[in-house]
Parts: sequence; C-alpha cells; structure tokens
Amino acid sequence: MAEVIAGLEIPDTVAVAEATRLAQETTSPLIYHHSRRVFLFALVHARELGVDPDPELLYLAAVFHDTGLATPFSGTVQRFELDGADHARRFLRERGFPAAAAETVWTAIALHTTPGIPGRMAPEIATLNLGVLTDVFGHGLDGMTNDQLDDILAVHPRGDFKTGFLRAYFEGQRDRPETTYGTVNFDVLAHFMPGITRPTMVERVTGSPWPT
Repeated sequence: MAEVIAGLEIPDTVAVAEATRLAQETTSPLIYHHSRRVFLFALVHARELGVDPDPELLYLAAVFHDTGLATPFSGTVQRFELDGADHARRFLRERGFPAAAAETVWTAIALHTTPGIPGRMAPEIATLNLGVLTDVFGHGLDGMTNDQLDDILAVHPRGDFKTGFLRAYFEGQRDRPETTYGTVNFDVLAHFMPGITRPTMVERVTGSPWPT
C-alpha cells in the first residue's frame, strides 16, 4: 500500500523502496528528510503548474539529488551534482529503466542548482528544481496551507536545517573547491573558508594565451 503524506503519494515501486533504503543507509538523516521533502514539495508545484511528472522518476531524482555531497561516486574530480546524477543513472540502468528515463533523472539532478534552465525542461526536471527551491529558500511557501506543511514536517522534520544543511553542503565540497567556480556552490565555500579566491570570468579572458 502506497504511503501518503499530506495527500501526496509516495510511489509504491521496488526501485523507490530500494532507493529509499539506500538513502537511509548512506546519507545523514538531515539529507534524507530534505530529499523526501523536496519530492513532496515538487508534487505540490506540479499540481499548481498543471504538469504531470512521472512520480517514480521524480522521487528517484529527489532521493539521489544530494547524494554527491556525502560520498563522491566518481574517480574524477567533478561537481557534486554530477556525482549524484551519475550514481542515480547507474542505479536506474542497473534496474532496467529505459535510457531516456535514466537521462531525465540524470539531467534533473545535474541541473538542480542551476538557475533559469530547469523550468524550461521536462516536468521531472522543472519540478525537482522547484522542490529544492522550496525546501532551501522557502520559494512558494506562501501558497501552501498550514495543514499541508504541518503534515509534511511531522513526517520529515527540519530540525536545525539551515545550519546543518550549509555545513553538509560545505563538507561535501571543501576538498574540491575548483568544481564550485562559476556556481552558487562557491558562495558556501566562501562563507566557511574566508579568503578563498577563484578566477573570475574577466581574469580568464584577459589571462588567456590569445594575444588579443
């Protein structure tokens, strides 16, 4: 029987159950609860927008979207979003999902911190981004009822989310600062690492090997 939270249904599939168990075992409670809230908020946004994302793919994208912060899944140095996206795609392909479905989840995770682009893409990609914006920045909270929020937070409490999330965000990227240049992720490193510098776009252009 499917789990229902605040009138929102968690997909009742084998892949969802496996991904949930994996998230509980490999991420912190803070990231686990955050990821599930992101899915629920994404569903709320989908209803408001009148779009119909595949709930299983949206759930898998939500559950994996921050896994790259916990443990790099790549042998190369890359953005944490790509670690999570690569891990999710591998998870889906190993369980027989079509390549197109796996790519949709990969793209949703890879772009979930990128402003302006996800909203122009498939419903799973657009609503995952909106769910993240709601849980991290409070985007769209004024459009939700108190009862709905209370029901969600009763199952997936925030605790001291702001402090804990920023710390987890920093810890997951502190050893690969070069991957944060040109992204919102650098803001978090700059907060915890005063004095850290990055090459600007202007410096990269003027310092290129081209003579003019």
